[in-house]
Amino acid sequence: MNISQEKIDNLNAILKINLNPEDYQPRVDKAIKDQAKKAKIPGFRPGMVPPAHIKRMYGKSILVDEINNLLSDTLNNYINEQQLEVLGQPLPQVDHSKEYNWDFADNFEFNYEVGLAPAFDIDFSSKDKITKYIIKVDDETLASRITNIRKSYGKMTNPDLSAGDDVLYSELVQLSPDGSVFEDGISNTTSVRLDQIQDAGIKAELIGLQKGAEVVFDIQKAFNNDAAKVAGLLKIEEDAAADLKSKFRLTVKNINRLEESDLNQEFFDKLFGEGVVTTEEEFKAKITEELETMMQQDAERKLQDEIYHYALDKVDFNLPDDFLKRWLKATNEQLSDDELQGGYSDFAKNLKWTLIENKIIKDQNIDIKYDEVFALAKQRLAQQFQMYSPQPIAEEQLAQYTVQYLQTKENANKIFEELKALKVFDYIKSVVTLNDKDILFTDFSKLVAEHKH
Repeated sequence: MNISQEKIDNLNAILKINLNPEDYQPRVDKAIKDQAKKAKIPGFRPGMVPPAHIKRMYGKSILVDEINNLLSDTLNNYINEQQLEVLGQPLPQVDHSKEYNWDFADNFEFNYEVGLAPAFDIDFSSKDKITKYIIKVDDETLASRITNIRKSYGKMTNPDLSAGDDVLYSELVQLSPDGSVFEDGISNTTSVRLDQIQDAGIKAELIGLQKGAEVVFDIQKAFNNDAAKVAGLLKIEEDAAADLKSKFRLTVKNINRLEESDLNQEFFDKLFGEGVVTTEEEFKAKITEELETMMQQDAERKLQDEIYHYALDKVDFNLPDDFLKRWLKATNEQLSDDELQGGYSDFAKNLKWTLIENKIIKDQNIDIKYDEVFALAKQRLAQQFQMYSPQPIAEEQLAQYTVQYLQTKENANKIFEELKALKVFDYIKSVVTLNDKDILFTDFSKLVAEHKH
């Protein structure tokens, strides 16, 4: 057996494998004998089928399987021994000029295309400057948060007239084009939240109503053609909601209003514990602190995004793009040319970042220990549980859940990759210059939204 490498350029190569009968015959003979021991064929006792009979019946398919196995082993061993950094997997080159008899005496030649990882240097230093946003709570965000908290501890009332943030418990009835009730049409009694009405004119019509009042309105216009929202209100399928053209009559059955809790000591004690907060100023300071802690996570995500794009721009190298596109098509049969063209840029960016990550990990001798993986997985699970229950889960039970979670290979790989990325971000942050920049939360939100588009 002979395997050689023909380098096309720095990013592409051909691996040539030549197989002679003595290379594959021992594997084929063993596979035939193994199958003879297991085969259940009429006329032969179990385990007593002659290998020659198996060879006559299944020899060619066994030969094909064993050569494929031998090629796979040979390729993997060669790549490991030569320490080739390949991208994707080797792609077989089809040569229609070569025809084989598959008669256990052929000399075979197989060629494989490989894409090679580029060689590049990373030289981050204090000369590299990256913006780190320090998010500050603006008055609008603080007021909105305080309103939500006060409402969550407030009480429900039933005012005489509806206002902008009320909920109208209403009967909705489908109308014909002439304004009469549509026979056997759609009707449902449900809660209509006025703060979800998108059209200003329709919302204005629903303000100032009293119990028993009726309003005819265009439900699609009211919710800006949001089929999911219309379907939920009318209890119909989303497809049917999307095609709906009728107007509806809304009859107010009741008006519900969530009144804000008073800013008194009882309210402060419920929120923070007895005597921790005693004044409105202290209350606002606490809420501001809570918001800024939450915003630190947003700022950290933004900083990671800034580092990601800065690194992609700074570390300059090419990828074997043509090979990678062929490999993506070969391994994703359903992938259309348009999908490949549209998605390749993002694929290439993520691959480039992975190569940068791996080089930093290697060059800086960064270790990733199991106890660090365990701690991060435990932290992520604790955050998930917290979404469903404010009460923290017992430490011992959380540890048991973490062990179970990491036993799934996919979960373990996901946490490992996240930890690897965090360590790389921490390294880059330690060597570059981070320029702090104060920004109001409303401006920060606009900045993030603009970047996404």
